[in-house]
Amino acid sequence: MVAEKSSDSNLPTTALPLLWDEDNEGLSQECKDLIATLPTERHLAMHKLYQYQGFWFPKIVLQALLNCQHHFQAHDSDILLITSPKCGTTWLKALTFAILNRKTHHPNPTRMPSSTTHPLLTANPHALVRTLETTLYTGQTKPDLSLFSSSPRVFATHLPYVLLPESIKLSRCKIVYLCRNPKDQFISAWHFQNMIRPEIQESNKIEELFEQYCRGVGPYGPFWDHMLEYYKKSLENPNKIMFLRYEDMKGEPHRVLKDLAGFIGYGFSKEEEDDDIVGDILRLCSFENLSNLKVNKSEKMPHGIENKAYFRRGEVGDWKNFLKFDMAEQLDAIIQEKLEKHGLKF
Repeated sequence: MVAEKSSDSNLPTTALPLLWDEDNEGLSQECKDLIATLPTERHLAMHKLYQYQGFWFPKIVLQALLNCQHHFQAHDSDILLITSPKCGTTWLKALTFAILNRKTHHPNPTRMPSSTTHPLLTANPHALVRTLETTLYTGQTKPDLSLFSSSPRVFATHLPYVLLPESIKLSRCKIVYLCRNPKDQFISAWHFQNMIRPEIQESNKIEELFEQYCRGVGPYGPFWDHMLEYYKKSLENPNKIMFLRYEDMKGEPHRVLKDLAGFIGYGFSKEEEDDDIVGDILRLCSFENLSNLKVNKSEKMPHGIENKAYFRRGEVGDWKNFLKFDMAEQLDAIIQEKLEKHGLKF
């Protein structure tokens, strides 16, 4: 695979800041008609969310979702990286990009020609692996997919399974789904929303957002339905869908990385393992390395969000520093009721 073009100038400039816009500018008549029929709820970080087929979205994501469903045509060789928001998306993008491009961009920068630089050292992972509904299909029905002319094409999405374009479901493309302990996911989302909208920090109290999260109201929520759909589909079709847990990636990174590479058809040879390519990729894509790069400390994505917003702590169990005991108990009860009885445990 040849590395995707990483210039941020190729990204549409109308993306995440519009998530909390309340006007209908840029919406198709189809989307306006749909929105008029949907249940709505005010959201502390995004003004208003709309419930569509059981999940909650800002209106601009609904428009992008429709664009994607109508126009995206999956290839059998495609790779889809799917997460619920704040479940390790940035890390999964970086790891997958490094796996696929290791022949042309050695993951150990000291072993690359002096005239070249690994793309992950100069571009944020979100600029290298584009997200269908928040970059490619936001504000346009037919994005220029010639940027993804190499094979395999790699895309990301937060869409629940039920709302994926039919071409994805019907193709032989590979889906990698990454989930995370909902308690850590919630804390990460709370911090992220405060960071990208600093003007609402005073009103965005953790208790208020937590109440909505526990009711399933939040971008792409409920989290339990999002996870459970992909979990069940992975059991039905393990050759198509790989189900990963963030906690396993942190606890057994070498094993998970090798499993991931094998699943997407880019397994490591014995010579590569002996040469510690796995370790090189993990070091290149580590939180410590990526978060300290200039591009991720001082630059922004075209939609205005600072790259550093995607790197906070990346730890397992950080929820213990923020959730009160009764809040943790409440989430544990939801996890047990909605997920654990189906075999999905954290």
